[in-house]
Amino acid sequence: MSDQPGTLYFVATPIGNLSDISARAVQTLRGADFIAAEDTRVTRKLLAFLGVKKTLVSYREHNRRESGEKIIARILSGENCALVSDAGTPGISDPGEDIVKLCVDAGIRIIIIPGPCAAVSALTLSGLSLSRFTFEGFLPAAGKKRRALLNELAVEKRTMVFYEAPHKLLRTLTDMFEVFGDRRVSVSRELTKIYEETLRFSLSEAVDYFKENVPRGEFVLVVEGAQTVFSQGIDINYALALVTSYMDQGVSAKDAIKKAAGETGIPKNTLYNAVSKS
Repeated sequence: MSDQPGTLYFVATPIGNLSDISARAVQTLRGADFIAAEDTRVTRKLLAFLGVKKTLVSYREHNRRESGEKIIARILSGENCALVSDAGTPGISDPGEDIVKLCVDAGIRIIIIPGPCAAVSALTLSGLSLSRFTFEGFLPAAGKKRRALLNELAVEKRTMVFYEAPHKLLRTLTDMFEVFGDRRVSVSRELTKIYEETLRFSLSEAVDYFKENVPRGEFVLVVEGAQTVFSQGIDINYALALVTSYMDQGVSAKDAIKKAAGETGIPKNTLYNAVSKS
């Protein structure tokens, strides 16, 4: 046992194309005493490709507390650990952030070996503003929490980045359209792989497209930020007046709200809530 603690290396791994691994990442994986992996089966394939043989331990969402304590103990005894996720940079939408906190509390040195990140890659390809953005990861699965977060983000002016699974993609795009209005969105899938694709739509066009085309692969959504910052004053009142005017002309409440939202930039859900309270 060493008198000095070891080091935790955060090692970014390819998000698809294994050739994207950096020389420094390979060197770090070879030099570590052991590797903590989100899914050891996935990491074994990467190590086989690299010709690296190393002891693997599981560190994932369901065992992060127990496994994290064991990893910390080994590092404190003098061993060096390389932490990897299934793809991309550890800590981004995976339990890696927890072990960083444990290392900080224990006074363990942490070194980042940078590399691929799906969120940054999709953002770069989006064609939307890159000057300011916010990463939101996966939306909550529960309906109330999900809608509450989307309502909160309806006034977010920065470009927004989300991850989504294929079986949830259409629902997510539909919810975004209903809450955000018809904004621009970039939809990237299978980044760096053979079938890599980035599609750029309005949210309504994206909904229509994926009703006809079954989503396949893992997706990154990049959504345009709010173009108008509205208040509970003139903008809302003006929009509500438009809704009333359209309804007086015989337009249904649903369609009147939709039309007013399109003309004012105020999300439909915000208008619906305002109409309900009026």
